[in-house]
Amino acid sequence: MNQEELKNQLARGIDALGLSLDKTRQLLLLEYLQLLVKWNKVHNLTAVRDPEQMVTHHLLDALSVLPHLTETKRLLDVGSGGGIPGLLLAIARPDWEVHLIDSNHKKTAFLQQVAIELQLANVTVHTGRIEALQDVPPFDTVISRAFSELADFVKLAKNMVAEGGYFQAMKGVYPFEEIAHLPAGFKVEEVIPLNVPELNAERHLVKISKTAA
Repeated sequence: MNQEELKNQLARGIDALGLSLDKTRQLLLLEYLQLLVKWNKVHNLTAVRDPEQMVTHHLLDALSVLPHLTETKRLLDVGSGGGIPGLLLAIARPDWEVHLIDSNHKKTAFLQQVAIELQLANVTVHTGRIEALQDVPPFDTVISRAFSELADFVKLAKNMVAEGGYFQAMKGVYPFEEIAHLPAGFKVEEVIPLNVPELNAERHLVKISKTAA
């Protein structure tokens, strides 16, 4: 793994996304990548093994949603797994309060270790199921990537979205069927195509609100 090449690849991708991330943030993202590679050998956090692919499929994929989360101050990442996108968003936006939840203890141990090693004071990690999360105020943004179908996501996380807040679901191809199966009380506000640098695959962000009962 050539660190200089990965550094340049990440910097190019950030520029292509039109983001402004200082060198400190970029170095933290690369430190996260090193920890992901190291832990992945033992705990199988991601099927992607190649660090260059991880930059595209994980780091840039997660960062591609940043321009569309303009109203975010407090964010919850549901089914965070290896911290994608929540941990990466926390690195990029140290002014946000970011909570990560996953039911897998090995994955939350990794998330906690990254938060400690990278000194991410804005990150809180929860182990357990989203529907059992208590004593935490609701969030303006509740996000997920590859967590579940939209209907399950909004039903399980409905109590975690603050009034005026949004569910944000990261998807691959345009999820026509999933949108059609959304339960009553939820409305798709927007489906945003995401252009991830060097990724030859469709990506969409589905923005959903709760409607009045």
